[in-house]
Amino acid sequence: QVQLVESGGGLVQAGGSLRLSCAASGGVFSTYAMGWFRQAPGKEREFVGAISRGSVVSMYEDSVKGRFTISRDNGKNTVYLQMNSLKPEDTAVYYCAATQTTLSNSWRSIATYAFWGQGTQVTVSS
Repeated sequence: QVQLVESGGGLVQAGGSLRLSCAASGGVFSTYAMGWFRQAPGKEREFVGAISRGSVVSMYEDSVKGRFTISRDNGKNTVYLQMNSLKPEDTAVYYCAATQTTLSNSWRSIATYAFWGQGTQVTVSS
């Protein structure tokens, strides 16, 4: 059983940056691909991006490409989401999730992930 805890959320002005962290425990972190999702009020949870176990492969939702970067440190059991050039439409609760599925074409699906964090709020003011 993997436990995931996100941190780093907060209030930022448009154009600003935040770095979210997701600390994992209770499993072998390096055996999991990690995803980031977000959910805005009144909307469904959506895929933001994902990174493979060894950081070789990463993928992003189109609206965040070039602004967001996912990285991981397997020695620290932590995955990061660096968010730059933030926009008000990025406002959401951000979740990290873990999957042992290695098929990257499945990483966009919520159902792929077995373990989820509790989320951290990101609010971008205009």
